[in-house]
Amino acid sequence: MTLIEQKPLIFRYRLKARGFLNSISNRRTFDGALIQIDGGFGCIHPWPELGDPTLEKCLADLAGARRWPIVRRAVRCAEYDRVARDFENSLFEEMEVPMSHATLAMADVAEIALAVEAGFTTVKLKAGRDLETEVKFLEAMAGEFASVKWRLDFNESLTPEQAVGFLLGLTEKTRLALDFVEDPCPYSESAWTELRRKCRVKLAVDREAAPLSAAAQVMVIKPAIDEPFLLGEAAIAHNQRVVLTSYMDHPLGQAFAAWEAARLELQFPGLVGICGLQTHHLFEPNEFTEALGPWSPNFEIPAGTGLGFDDLLEALPWTRLY
Repeated sequence: MTLIEQKPLIFRYRLKARGFLNSISNRRTFDGALIQIDGGFGCIHPWPELGDPTLEKCLADLAGARRWPIVRRAVRCAEYDRVARDFENSLFEEMEVPMSHATLAMADVAEIALAVEAGFTTVKLKAGRDLETEVKFLEAMAGEFASVKWRLDFNESLTPEQAVGFLLGLTEKTRLALDFVEDPCPYSESAWTELRRKCRVKLAVDREAAPLSAAAQVMVIKPAIDEPFLLGEAAIAHNQRVVLTSYMDHPLGQAFAAWEAARLELQFPGLVGICGLQTHHLFEPNEFTEALGPWSPNFEIPAGTGLGFDDLLEALPWTRLY
């Protein structure tokens, strides 16, 4: 950091989703902001549906106290990015980004076939809108794509009773094909312990990912709002697997999540499993998504210094924040 930080510059962007992205949001357009602080770049992409402040509140916080985790993490991203750019280095030098699952927002046979063709071995489905239909679809897909492991994300949209009913409504063979179920209902040690006992599936905690989430078998870390090292240490203490994912945000934010995943695996070898770093395909393409290359389990590191995208970032019409 310089001794006197310059006022941040921002660039507001809008992403247009190809479909609904989770069970609790009916939006198809998503507004966020890239930030530039002393030549380093970060991304603020709030999800108010999931408890984040609005974008306007985030920007006000960026100009002031910087209390919100999503704002602090964007500033931290910009700090890391700036240092690497100052030395004309890529943050990804000598880093190996973990493989990714295929994140699908729609229960679509064609999309799953494309994912398998692209080499994905694990598919993550957003669930919780229509449980009966989703049970039938998952049964059919588990039968058709026998080698695929499935991750289901409910965004805490169910009650514990609904979660039990859904999972026990699956055949044992399909339940065995589940890699984990993420946030089936709001986290509670007693409810999740009982859910695990009854259904015998691994449970992943996301929004309540914290050092006390011992009833989960998997910890999902989102570098856009979480500090990976602190949660990684907690996961080790609870013998949990760790999965890092993007925030379904701008490709710059996606690159930050990928770098944090590589960094955490370097710090704690063997802790990080297959991640969720490939989400740019969920949105209509633009120059930034094109820089991340084709949809694949392998993360394509964007060319340039820091987190990359040098020419694209330089060409944006940046404005002063307040």
